[in-house]
Amino acid sequence: MAEEFIDQTTLDPLTPVSPRDLELGEDEVDRFQWEDSPDELPSPYLLVYNIKAFKDRNRHVFLRGVPIIVHVESIERHLRGFKVRPSTVYLMRITHGDFTWSLKKKFKHFEELHRDLMKHKFKLRVIRPLARLAVPQGLRSEPGAALAIPALPHQPEWASMRQASSKQKCLEEYLNSLLEKSFYRNYHAMLAFLDVSELSFIQDLGPKGLEGMIRKRSGGHRIPGLNCCGRHRICYQWSKRWIVIKDSFLLYMRPTNGVISFVLLFDKGFNVQVGSRETGAKYGVMIENLSRTLIIKCSSYRQACWWKQEITNLAERHGQDFLTDHRFDSFVPARHGIPSRWFVNGSGYFSAVADALDEAKEEIFIADWWLSPEIHLKRPAKNNHWRLDIILKRKAEQGVRIFILLYKEVGLALGINSEYSKRTLLALHPNITVMRHPDHVSSTVVLWAHHEKLVVIDQVVAFLGGLDLAYGRWDDQEYRLADLGNVVEVDNAGTEEMNRNEQGSREEREDKDGSRTTEMREGQDDECNVDGKIWLGKDYCNFIKKDWVQLDKPFEDFIDRSDTPRMPWRDVGVVVHGGAARDVARHFIQRWNFTKTVKTKYKPSCFPYLLPKSQTTADNLPFVIPGCVPANVQILRSVECWSAGSSENSIYNAYLHVIRDSQHFIYIENQFFITCADERHVYNQIGDVIVERILKAHRARKTYRVYIVIPLLPGFEGDLSTGEGNSIQTILHFTFRSICRGEYSIVERLKNDMGDDWVNYITFCGLRTQAELDKPVTELIYIHSKMLIADDRQVIIGSANINDRSMLGKRDSELAVLVEDSEMQTSTMDGQDYQAGSFALALRLHCFRVHLGLSDDEMAGVQDPVSDQCFQEIWNARATTNANIYDQVFKCVPSNSAPSLSHLREIASSPDLASENPGEAREKLARVRGFLVQYPLHFLNEENLLPPLNCKEGMVPMEVWT
Repeated sequence: MAEEFIDQTTLDPLTPVSPRDLELGEDEVDRFQWEDSPDELPSPYLLVYNIKAFKDRNRHVFLRGVPIIVHVESIERHLRGFKVRPSTVYLMRITHGDFTWSLKKKFKHFEELHRDLMKHKFKLRVIRPLARLAVPQGLRSEPGAALAIPALPHQPEWASMRQASSKQKCLEEYLNSLLEKSFYRNYHAMLAFLDVSELSFIQDLGPKGLEGMIRKRSGGHRIPGLNCCGRHRICYQWSKRWIVIKDSFLLYMRPTNGVISFVLLFDKGFNVQVGSRETGAKYGVMIENLSRTLIIKCSSYRQACWWKQEITNLAERHGQDFLTDHRFDSFVPARHGIPSRWFVNGSGYFSAVADALDEAKEEIFIADWWLSPEIHLKRPAKNNHWRLDIILKRKAEQGVRIFILLYKEVGLALGINSEYSKRTLLALHPNITVMRHPDHVSSTVVLWAHHEKLVVIDQVVAFLGGLDLAYGRWDDQEYRLADLGNVVEVDNAGTEEMNRNEQGSREEREDKDGSRTTEMREGQDDECNVDGKIWLGKDYCNFIKKDWVQLDKPFEDFIDRSDTPRMPWRDVGVVVHGGAARDVARHFIQRWNFTKTVKTKYKPSCFPYLLPKSQTTADNLPFVIPGCVPANVQILRSVECWSAGSSENSIYNAYLHVIRDSQHFIYIENQFFITCADERHVYNQIGDVIVERILKAHRARKTYRVYIVIPLLPGFEGDLSTGEGNSIQTILHFTFRSICRGEYSIVERLKNDMGDDWVNYITFCGLRTQAELDKPVTELIYIHSKMLIADDRQVIIGSANINDRSMLGKRDSELAVLVEDSEMQTSTMDGQDYQAGSFALALRLHCFRVHLGLSDDEMAGVQDPVSDQCFQEIWNARATTNANIYDQVFKCVPSNSAPSLSHLREIASSPDLASENPGEAREKLARVRGFLVQYPLHFLNEENLLPPLNCKEGMVPMEVWT
């Protein structure tokens, strides 16, 4: 009932109300074309970023060419105070295209509207001669042109009415007549009377909800850290705002400038209460979620109850997905039939991201732990057309709004230089907005990071996984160690022949407007990379040998390509569409709006609040990434009050559930493996659940397999043989403690129950490759994946590592997705016919093919991952053979041949076969198949790998490492 707040100070209650006063003369033009005058936007949705002041004459609120129909349905009579005559309220139902909403108005509000419109007409008559000069010649009314004057009721007829019910028809005709004329329809008083704004009729924002002018109380935010000292509980002020209720959120705007001042997302903490006891205000309404308690003030108790009823009904009818508990305690439910596709390695992922960015029409959301603006998304780069910063600039110039969230690192600990990334991106175009979080002092968050990686296009397509848009991440299944230039061809699409066989045919994307594409390329595609390198400048890296430096000089090498091999990067990503993409966007919006709220520097309107699109339009997909299969998809998170304003650890819950309920096998690829709770240093129980599941199979005498693939060394700069690798040693300590050392480790606990039979259930491996740089060289393949496959039917892909930082929810922020197949195909499991999921099976077979170096004819051997042939004769046997060859040729680190640091130094000081006899080394290396090697469980097992307390690594709190 926003009508209670209409300003009455300018109304003369003695002024007679006559609808004839609103008739327009023949020369007072009321042409429909005047509604078409606002500046054209690339998409109607972009109106959310172009809301004007409420009294601006150029507001564009209603749908073009769509009538507004008012139906006065009924009346209500209420006694108020000591009044003898009851107050009459008219209940109206208004329809505008597909939108329908209800209003409650008293007769006095019709009178106030009538007088406002009279003033509006009077102003027009006074300034009409000047106004006519501003109207284009083609739109001016010619003398004598006949205009249809709406038949309005006469004042005497109204005055003779004794019963309120007899006025219904007259009021209905009165409003409908006015709404036929844009002169009155678009006036700000009429818009306020109808409770409409620019956000009312945007299809992607869902059905029209309650709107109106209210007074809201400042404060109520639940902000962790030093930002909040409780002052708003005592000192506050009331402000006049226009509030808009939608199906999954509410917002309020400043009427003076149309700027959205706050957005409150509906979540599991959503609650609406009325009454002075709950709100602390007479006729107050309390609306709260997990991050804020908002108090608004109404003019009567009846109005407060109306607001509560309408807000609650809309939220429960359309926003139920966000109000209830869901599986794994996730903030959203599983979405069904979602087109989904996996990507292994950055080549296919980056290429698909580039194509999707090129399709953007409205918004682009990017959140990264690290973002390098100058990376090329398609390689080898012949020009700059597919360079990230150029793509973003091109889309910004087309009117797309781009929002980027970056992790603000502690400069002394990390050298990713997010300040440079922010500064570079902001300089591209005003439509690009960048925020960094957290502020380490005000938020008191120093140890934890925003670790999720996501790209969302128009809230309909979302990419997520382990891949930052940053240096070193691009790779393909070749895992090249050298890049001296003159590369002939690279498979950017990531659609090798085996992928086409496993995951369905890929449709080639054609430009929708060839002339436009050609025009863009002419001005922006400066020739570059004439020698055909794949990794330019800082992108060529080996971060264990040397960490990144001078990131503000992106195209300068910082390691010698001719001498130092690069470190290949293995990662996994996924793209989802529709409702699941809306959920990813909602997570980003929650984080963005929370950051804007807690950081004072982001208060200006140039950092706008973002709005989540409705699930009602989620299936309207303007484009789909080729190669997708339908699946049931649930978005999972690790967030805490410091990172997003709410708490959740659904990724961890999903991992425990999927492992515990798996029937045949699990396959894990992860950057870290720090688990097995001891309630002192490590708290996540993923390793414990693995042990329980293996013991369950052993006691039931059933076959069950666990494949675990992790990097051979942690990704920190350092040399263990010279004592300069304290960070590496610390991570190795907790990794070996989880796998095989100590009473809490997986292997030791399995040995206690089954002896050496544990090797029939679980295997630990890494990846390594070799190449030529004047002589044979080798390097480990850095595994950055965060993936779990269970039973060829379920897949978890995301940014969360297997450690406490990622899993507990209270530390790093993370994002992941659980994909459950709905489309099955015949396979084999434990020697029996089995219905495997198309998504999961294709991904698992791709991984096995690449790891093991299998030909098409050999793939039948790994079709059944539970069989002894696959697990022992192929997987373990090849991992052992490859590891032995690499040790013979290169004396690799890590290795079981180095149980102590003294052995390690001795190995490092002696020449290897690759240096002494390259020919023989090449003969041995020719027997290597694939990249899989055994993980060296006995490496440095005689050493205490924890850092000494007198070094900087030893002074860091233990939870930083776990």
